[in-house]
Amino acid sequence: MADVNHTEMNHLNGANPPREFLSGVVEGFYGRPWTTEQRKDLFCKQQKWGMNCYLYAPKDDYKHRTYWRELYTVEEAEHLQALIDEARKHNIVFYYAISPGLDIVYSSQKEISCLKRKLEQVQQLGCSAFALLFDDIDPEMSMADKEVYQSFAHAQVSVANEVYAYLDQPKFMFCPTQYCSTRAVPTVQTSEYLNTLGAKLAPEINIMWTGPKVISKTLTVEHIREVSTVLKRPPVIWDNLHANDYDQARLFLGPYCGRSTSLIPLLSGVVTNPNCEYGPNFIAIHTLAQWSRSAAEDTCADSAELKDDAVSADIRLETEGDDISSSYCPTGLPSSTYHPRRALRIALQDWRHEFSRSVQAAGPIQQPHQIPTPAPIPIMPSVNTCMSITSTTTPVLSSLPTIATSIAQVAEVIQDSSLVPPSSSVVMNSLVSENKIGTILPAQLPVSSNLASPQDGGDGGGGGVSSSSSAEPMECTNYSPISSLNNSGANADTCEDHQMVVEPAKSDTASDGHLSPTSPPQAADVDLSQSPSSSAVDESITKTDDLDLTIDDLLLLADLFYLPFEHGKKGITIMTEFNWLKSNSHLVIEHNRNHADGTQKPEVAEWFAKQIKFRELSESVKRLSERLFHIRNRSLLYELYPYVWDMRGVVSLLNSYVTWL
Repeated sequence: MADVNHTEMNHLNGANPPREFLSGVVEGFYGRPWTTEQRKDLFCKQQKWGMNCYLYAPKDDYKHRTYWRELYTVEEAEHLQALIDEARKHNIVFYYAISPGLDIVYSSQKEISCLKRKLEQVQQLGCSAFALLFDDIDPEMSMADKEVYQSFAHAQVSVANEVYAYLDQPKFMFCPTQYCSTRAVPTVQTSEYLNTLGAKLAPEINIMWTGPKVISKTLTVEHIREVSTVLKRPPVIWDNLHANDYDQARLFLGPYCGRSTSLIPLLSGVVTNPNCEYGPNFIAIHTLAQWSRSAAEDTCADSAELKDDAVSADIRLETEGDDISSSYCPTGLPSSTYHPRRALRIALQDWRHEFSRSVQAAGPIQQPHQIPTPAPIPIMPSVNTCMSITSTTTPVLSSLPTIATSIAQVAEVIQDSSLVPPSSSVVMNSLVSENKIGTILPAQLPVSSNLASPQDGGDGGGGGVSSSSSAEPMECTNYSPISSLNNSGANADTCEDHQMVVEPAKSDTASDGHLSPTSPPQAADVDLSQSPSSSAVDESITKTDDLDLTIDDLLLLADLFYLPFEHGKKGITIMTEFNWLKSNSHLVIEHNRNHADGTQKPEVAEWFAKQIKFRELSESVKRLSERLFHIRNRSLLYELYPYVWDMRGVVSLLNSYVTWL
């Protein structure tokens, strides 16, 4: 890896002293926000792990984005102030972010006054750090703005600089509309937008960047140097490595990787935008904290020694897939050197204690079931997190639907609104309770929250896009809650909020309390002993100690839900072993046909040996799900349960197929 040019970075930073490296979390995903209670727990963990910042930016929270003009009520302000105070108590800088870009009229003084008034209200609550986000919006200006500003970048810079000065130059971040290389027009170096930001935006304002892509597999020194040169400052990385809001069928429990610790001197900071589910983010945040500390102590994470370890691990994976130890970690590395696999194991050792904490559930469990999907059409579906275009993951169906192949069929599918899940019109609010998320129906929304009228901004109105525009990021259709697990040990609250009033879900189950795996989703309260989720524990598991999750269990869990661009070791083993058994099944078929006496050729014996080991892998996944079911942390169980249940079903199905062969 190229040496870091400190003279170059001093030039980029100007005459200012070196800034504190920001290491923290951005709650910037689409979907259900975290609760106040979860955020306070996060601050405690961040302080313990040596992190220093939190960015409040939940895309679907009530007054952060869609209704950004609305001031907070007394109740909401109290909850927000409590969060700010709690962050300060743990030495965490609380960045309050606001996203007005959907419909703001940059040239309207009324709009700018609304923005100032909103941020000033938060400042009076004790907040001393802010962020202005213009991501995932239509880059076209209204006619009124075009008459005032030379370009889209000039409009955003003008607003950002004015607000920054109005707030008396606090700690400040700015998220651009072109926030990664693939969004730069035409390239990073030649982008008029990015060059304008670098030249015109106040030099004390940090600019956020996600890397080469919205979700970047790797970040290199060369890439960061290029971006820093254009922006005229080291960027803050908004890292979407562990984000899962673009695919509800995936969860990412792998370690922070693909970023050399040599990047630290070239950056102003790194904040991770992790999974929507709070509890499973322990690994993502913990390993980022390790990465940040390692960088301060030792920047040799990309040494030849580490590369050799990675290569040797790949060789072992290919040649000894059935003998891979899930506890493998590189040996002989300095304690201060960051290695993803070792960082994962350290994080899992700490995470294990979280499972035994008595924590109530923050919301209703979403029991796994067959996900209702719209009829497919011959257009590749896409989803959007920070406007990233990626293909969706198709759930396993009992029967494959017929795909429309003609224009008439496609038109018929599109016109049949009953096949398409309606978009959610419910607005969420995380600032009304410590441990619940409130919801507001459109009828209860304030009239003043509507988009700016054309009279305010001249011909062209808001200049942004409506919530139904194609530029608006994906709104995932959540699993419908089927049941609420009955907390026999923790008495967790499982409730759904409607119009800010908490009401228990009504039971629609059959008289025997069972739910058919193929029945339509229904809201229900199901007793643990009767729910499909509570399948009987193996009779062999009788001792209390056998119900406790082990490090090997957690390593298996992480390997099954690793990272967007790679699977964990056990996950790869399951896939490669199944493929081998299926590809060589003819050996067994021929043996059963021609060797009734039971004699086996060596290759047949090898097949049966691998089949036994595959069954053991399936049993380990089953054992993991059963042990997970008995944890005291019901909140964590509710978040992990749908994913583990689905994985258990898939692996069990593969094992049944192999046995049938």
